[in-house]
Amino acid sequence: MRGSVDTTYLSLTGQDLWADLNSDLDVLSLAERSNIIELDRELHSLWGLGRNFILGWSARNTEIELLIVPHYTVAEFALGAHCDDTEGTNQDAANFVMELLARRRQLSNRQIDNAAHLLGVEPCRRKLRSPLSGSASETRIIEKLVTRYGVRYVQNRAVALFDIVGFSLLSPFEQMTQLNSLSYSLNSAHNKMLDKEVNVRFARSSTGDGFYIWNRDLGVSANTNLYHLMHLVLADNAIARRKAHNRSVPILRTAFHVGSCYEFHQAEGLNPTVFSDIVGDVTIELARMSERALPGQVLVGDFQAVLQGDEPDTRIELDSVAFIDLAQTNLSDLNGLELSGEAIESIKCYLTGEPSGNGTFTIRKMTIEDKHGLCHTVFNAKINIYRNHADPILLGIEDRMLKGEQRSLATIAHLAHDTPH
Repeated sequence: MRGSVDTTYLSLTGQDLWADLNSDLDVLSLAERSNIIELDRELHSLWGLGRNFILGWSARNTEIELLIVPHYTVAEFALGAHCDDTEGTNQDAANFVMELLARRRQLSNRQIDNAAHLLGVEPCRRKLRSPLSGSASETRIIEKLVTRYGVRYVQNRAVALFDIVGFSLLSPFEQMTQLNSLSYSLNSAHNKMLDKEVNVRFARSSTGDGFYIWNRDLGVSANTNLYHLMHLVLADNAIARRKAHNRSVPILRTAFHVGSCYEFHQAEGLNPTVFSDIVGDVTIELARMSERALPGQVLVGDFQAVLQGDEPDTRIELDSVAFIDLAQTNLSDLNGLELSGEAIESIKCYLTGEPSGNGTFTIRKMTIEDKHGLCHTVFNAKINIYRNHADPILLGIEDRMLKGEQRSLATIAHLAHDTPH
């Protein structure tokens, strides 16, 4: 950074947050950076230890206008329980709030006024040391700061769940070592992808006996890159288990799904954490899927999602089968990457089924029932990693092994597919 900035308040914003925005901070003047620090001090005060969500902001001359709503008011509107009016009106209000949670935090002055009127609050104005410049770097920084004090709804996010088999039966020391082993596999896989310039803005959240992982970025490439990261985590885990002579390395069951979630920052002490956490339909579905997964199995949920394409303002609609086909097309990006000292020659990922002749395979769609009696549709996934001078790493369970209890709980449909298994 040019010059010097008073960093006494960085305990609230977090050093990692500033590191993440370093390139944007570098182009700001000393006065602009001082303005940003003062703004974050105001945001923290208005956040009120978590009582309020800050859902929008807009520059207005020498002031910044903020949309600040108590968290329980947002919940009432989102659940359609705020007003004793017609069901249609309640639903319209709920839809509006969900759209507000799903969009960027920067709003126009008119949008803030309209939202404040609907939510029954007054827009909050704070005078700044100097007017905002409106530069792209400044806007990105403010957007990230404001987002940290609110909640965000994401319609289609890919999330993977790694669940350690038999975790509750392990001794505390074994639990610690297996979690540490899985954490190392996550870090090692992420580092390998970055070495190949495959960008994954990797995030994780502990489940107690495993981790949810997701990509902070959104869109088709972000979701497929997460699926490839999952492959490398499982491969590192498989190699470690071959070398281990005790129960220090976990046996995993793994689930992958695309669905909706809420992204938020939990409080750490008296401040929101730097990095976000998620909860929603996608995490619930993953937890239910993993309950019925076999040790070593990889399940993919049955989803249909409209995702942001690689080109600006493009959208791509994909179901589970089309997503896996797309993921296979760019796996060559990982060729040459080394696993246990041997370079990857090729990777094949597919959803399993039975041969149907002429070199084609069906894809088995299964409906499993969870402990609550709810049904979930899933696919069984396989990943085969071939290396130059070493045995292949075969991840997941073959279709012929799906029998017994799991088969008896499954309603099976077959879809023609021509991927060689």
